[in-house]
Amino acid sequence: MAERFESVDAVLEALRRVDYLADPSTAGVVFLADRLEKPVLVEGPAGVGKTELAKAIATTTGSRLIRLQCYEGLDESKALYEWNYKKQLLRIQADREHERDWETVESDIFSEAFLLTRPLLEAIRADEPVVLLIDEVDRVEIETEALLLEVLSDFQVSVPELGTITAVRRPIVVLTSNNTRELSEALKRRCLFLHLDYPDAEREQEIVRVRVPGIDATLADQIARIVRSIRQLDLKKAPSISETRAGQQGAEGRRGVMNTQSSFDLRKSEHEV
Repeated sequence: MAERFESVDAVLEALRRVDYLADPSTAGVVFLADRLEKPVLVEGPAGVGKTELAKAIATTTGSRLIRLQCYEGLDESKALYEWNYKKQLLRIQADREHERDWETVESDIFSEAFLLTRPLLEAIRADEPVVLLIDEVDRVEIETEALLLEVLSDFQVSVPELGTITAVRRPIVVLTSNNTRELSEALKRRCLFLHLDYPDAEREQEIVRVRVPGIDATLADQIARIVRSIRQLDLKKAPSISETRAGQQGAEGRRGVMNTQSSFDLRKSEHEV
C-alpha cells in the first residue's frame, strides 16, 4: 500500500495548502485512516465542513472523488450496480434468430458488457487513487446500511452472476452523518470516528481569512461574532461556516460599493466647485 501521508503534521500542512484548516484531532484521524485502510465516519451538525473534508483529501492526494449522495429510498441499483435490462432484452431478441440455447444466452447477458456500475462498485473497481464520499448516510433506512457493510469491511462487492469483485487499489472512504438518527453498530464498528462541531470565533475568523483573502480583520471579527451569537438561538438550522464566509464576502462587496459611491460623490462635489 502506498502511504499518502508521512505524519499527522503532513496531513495538517497538506489540507491547509488546499484551504482546509483542520485541527490536530481531525488530521490524526485522517492519518490513521490512511495507515490502517479504514473508513472514517464524520458526524456533526450540518455546515461544519464534513463534506469539504472529503473534497480536501481528494484534492491534496490527487485522487478522484466519487460521491454517493444518500437519501431515503436509496437501493442497490443506485448504490452498487444494476443490469442494463434494455440491452439484455435486445440481445435476447437478436439471439432468437440464431436459436442459441438458454445457458449460452444467460452467460452472455450477465457479463461485464451489460453491467451498469454505481458509485460503490465504481470506487472498488477504480485502478487510480479514489476518495469515496458516502454523504449523509443517516438519511437512508437502517436496512439499507447493509449494502455498505461489505464495502466498508472488505473493500469488495459481491455480484451473484459474476462473483466477488475486490478492490485493486483501496480507496479512502469518508462517510458523513448529520446525526439525525442512530447508525447501526455494524456500520460504526467498521469505521474510525470523527466528530466535527462549529469552530470557536477565533478559528472561524482564521477560516474566513483563508477563504476570503484581503478581508478586513475588524469586519471578519464582527461577522464571526454575529454568526456565533445567531447559533446560540433556537433555530431549525444554524448558519454554516460557508454561510459565514458568504456573509463576509457580501459585506466586503457592500463596503466596496459604498466606497465607490463616496468617491463618486466627492469627485462630483469637486467638479461643481
